[in-house]
Amino acid sequence: MSNKNVKQLNLNAFILGAGQHLAAWRHPESQIDGGFNIDHYKQLAKTAERGKLDAIFFADILGLPPATSDVKSQTVNYIGFEPVTLLSYLAAVTEHIGLIGTVSTAYIEPFHLARKFASLDLLSKGRAGWNLVTSATDFEANNFGLDRQKNHTHRYEIAREYIDVVKGLWDSFEDDAFELNKSKARFINPDKLHDLNHKGKYYSVRGPLHVPRSLQGHPVLVQAGSSEDGQDLAAYSAEVVFTAQQTLKEAQEFYKSLKSKLSKYGRGTDELKILPGISTVIGRTADEANEKYEILQELIPEAAGLNMLSWLEIDFTKYSLDDPFPDLPLIQGTQSRQKLFTDLARRENLTIRQVFQRAASARGHLTVLGTPLSIADQIEEWFTGEAADGFNIMPPVLPSGLTEFVELVVPELQRRGLFRKEYEGNTLRGNLGLKKPVNQYIIKHSII
Repeated sequence: MSNKNVKQLNLNAFILGAGQHLAAWRHPESQIDGGFNIDHYKQLAKTAERGKLDAIFFADILGLPPATSDVKSQTVNYIGFEPVTLLSYLAAVTEHIGLIGTVSTAYIEPFHLARKFASLDLLSKGRAGWNLVTSATDFEANNFGLDRQKNHTHRYEIAREYIDVVKGLWDSFEDDAFELNKSKARFINPDKLHDLNHKGKYYSVRGPLHVPRSLQGHPVLVQAGSSEDGQDLAAYSAEVVFTAQQTLKEAQEFYKSLKSKLSKYGRGTDELKILPGISTVIGRTADEANEKYEILQELIPEAAGLNMLSWLEIDFTKYSLDDPFPDLPLIQGTQSRQKLFTDLARRENLTIRQVFQRAASARGHLTVLGTPLSIADQIEEWFTGEAADGFNIMPPVLPSGLTEFVELVVPELQRRGLFRKEYEGNTLRGNLGLKKPVNQYIIKHSII
């Protein structure tokens, strides 16, 4: 396939400990202690940067999910560094790669979050991104003095005000506020420092934030929700959306739906990048890729596979693993992922066991097996078919899975003119093709 479109793919590396596959830690090529091995992360960041990827991306949850003893013995991918701390280290050992970390709006005040990410953005010279989540599990709520999470719609209502506060704080200083004039004893221009004075339904924050704006204005806003509430919040404020779809048709429908919602908030379709997750199992031949995948599948601990479905808030132990996947009541947690698993099961008539086996590779994200050429074909098809602006690459095993993608798939995408050979900009926003945001106080003054 060839691509005549001048538009370029955006590619992030979604890094998770020993790898995205549930059994990655058991694979002979994996770094078993990857989740808390700083040298491992340093190597991965440099590999991603060598491949000219836009960013490295870190998910996060706030605690360990409850589990039986045998599952606890297999707890791997939940253990590791706090994302902003880790990204601060990686900022010092890289030069171009973007640094995206997940922090929940549920259990940290917006002033604290705004300060953390503004600091990361400043010290990395404009390479930071914040992945907003609202925390969807009761076990996380239990770590913060609550019996249950807030309901789904309420969480997103709070998050919208939270974003307004954070963005307002990030604009506390205008870009040229710092005069740094020793002879005149004038450090800043006071007219270009702005108090927020926010008083809303959920937050009261005076401000200002005591961190200057970075080269890219403020961190890139990333969001992972695909439910109706999540899509509306993304249309309101997100600049990158991380989503999960299993088929080209589903991805095209989501892409069209979300892009169409942007006009409601006066935004253009180029102001939001949609990046589905994709796990790639790469072989010199299709048979070799299939064999590599089957090796991983055989390593799945059955108890861990079943426990993975506990996120759907139903007790699967009352069923046989070979029963048809049951109908699920609407949950207050991860509604979009619940729908994805249910649709997958119905479409392919899967049992409970088959659902967790399919989910084990990337928790519901697209899994592609094949040669570098066939994988590039599928990436190109989704990209040119308006199903994606790019992808979050989810290597099944680390570090080998990322190295293979960078050394085998990236060159093929470059050959087709789909992906850069050198970084275009010096910030994450610049490399993503996103405009630097104008300080809101300048906009207000121009209107007045």
